Amino acid sequence: MNKSLSFLIFFLFISSACELNRNISIEINEIFENYYQESLKLYPLKATSQGDVRYNDFLPNNLTDEFRNNERLFYLNYINKLNEFDDIKLDEEDLLSKKILLWECKRNIERLTFNEHYTPINQMWTLQLDIGQNAAGMSAQPFKTIKDYNDWLSRIDDYLIWLSSAENKMREGVNKGYVLPKSLIKKVIPQLRTILNSNLDQNLFYSPARQFPQNFNDTQRLEFKEKYKTMVLNKIIPAYQKLYDFMKDEYLQEGRDSSGIDVYKDGLNYYDYSIRLYTTTEMSADEIHNLGLNEVARISSEMELIKNKVNFKGDLKSFFNHVRELDQLIPFSDPQEVIDNFNKIHVKMTPKVNSLFGLQPKTPFEVRRTESFRENSASAEYNPGSLDGTRPGIFYVPIPDVSKYNYFSDEDLFLHEAIPGHHFQISLQQENLSLPSFRKSLWYSAYGEGWALYSESLGKELGLYDDPYQYFGMLSAEMHRAIRLVVDTGIHTKGWSREKAIQYSLDNEAESEAGIISEIERYMANPGQALSYKIGQLKIRELRSRSENKLGDKFDIKIFHEKILESGCIPLQLLEQKIDTWINSIN
Repeated sequence: MNKSLSFLIFFLFISSACELNRNISIEINEIFENYYQESLKLYPLKATSQGDVRYNDFLPNNLTDEFRNNERLFYLNYINKLNEFDDIKLDEEDLLSKKILLWECKRNIERLTFNEHYTPINQMWTLQLDIGQNAAGMSAQPFKTIKDYNDWLSRIDDYLIWLSSAENKMREGVNKGYVLPKSLIKKVIPQLRTILNSNLDQNLFYSPARQFPQNFNDTQRLEFKEKYKTMVLNKIIPAYQKLYDFMKDEYLQEGRDSSGIDVYKDGLNYYDYSIRLYTTTEMSADEIHNLGLNEVARISSEMELIKNKVNFKGDLKSFFNHVRELDQLIPFSDPQEVIDNFNKIHVKMTPKVNSLFGLQPKTPFEVRRTESFRENSASAEYNPGSLDGTRPGIFYVPIPDVSKYNYFSDEDLFLHEAIPGHHFQISLQQENLSLPSFRKSLWYSAYGEGWALYSESLGKELGLYDDPYQYFGMLSAEMHRAIRLVVDTGIHTKGWSREKAIQYSLDNEAESEAGIISEIERYMANPGQALSYKIGQLKIRELRSRSENKLGDKFDIKIFHEKILESGCIPLQLLEQKIDTWINSIN
């Protein structure tokens, strides 16, 4: 065989292989896209949050056996479809997407083996709070067109069905041994009561009829005012009154005195599942508890250094009280001053951001006060912008009593919730055109919250923390996350009471007692979620140290941050593999 013929055969072979790989890539990406589109219809609030308006007029009842069975079949179907693709034949990015989607499907199927639907309402995480935010007219649900206003009326009708089902499921849960702790029920009751206000100028659900778009004419405004009045007075208030009466009387009486889910017959198994879900690891509760104890001890030593630096003469616990009560750290008299201070932090750090981040998002960003109906029990939080960039990312700050607002950790909080924390990470993920659609909105708490906690450690590199109290605020926030490893596992696997967890936190951090109580009750409401922050942060720190040590002079912090952020949320094991591959490609 002559050389020309050999070359031709080799060329044809390579071309055929490349064409085959292209076809395989097209096929699996069709699977990815179909999964995403079907998931939006299955979970229409998810579509709404991403700026997709196609399903804004309905809300499925996710508490029914039929819905849960449809979920199970949905995820099983995609596991089967994905398993038809041989890993060896997939390129690097398609293989990563396959692994991520399989992980997602398997965790959801595992979720459906437990009994979350018997406790569908709590004070922190559940549907009635999402609906309340949308009802305010300034969140994901749009109120810009006639259709938007009609869509919400239709969705409210479905929501009323869910509210009734929630009450039925809670009754069923009582009979089967699944019921909220009394302390959590007591926090839900006043949230419900705020909706019972028949004064339309003050009722949350009438908000869209108080803020029409300018292009609505007088006839349209009058029509929707009447429709929304009927919706609030004849539908929402009666439904909330019924649920309020149930929770205030019957359900509160049945509420449990225990704090952790280990009292449920499948509680420990559920907690193991929660660890896998939120940390994306196979760590045990005992491992995490002990890690937390070690981190608490380490951070306490660093706190001692700050205490000495400001010449405080008492012990560390006394210093916590000093920080909680120091007048110079509680300077504000108007909530807007709190918001203004966060905007000043943003301005102060902006010049340094470019030195650490070459990859930055285009999505706009705002700081807002948390809505009044939920700020008494809310934590500071970030709400992502829409996928099309028309809705900004929003950093919500609860300010229930500005006269008690202590700002010693506000620089740290901004780095976590806003820039370069959640706003950078989530916006870049959503803006990445190379990711399959399902990955643009994917959330793994260990990665997302781990990144945000890692971001807090960048304060000095970003020109912040020159005030020792603000640096102490960073240490306090890290301590707060370390404490979570101890108290979350303590509550749900070691029989810790709410009161014991509160006291442990008071003994080891400078948060206010009211803030600590809200946090402990948050962990009670959503077991395992609080573990994700520290587990993820420690992994990213480990990966940065590994990169710096192995690459030496070749290490570029901007490239490292780009490699961490460019793929969006992924389980920690896959992130570690990605960074190791990058390191090896440079060495």
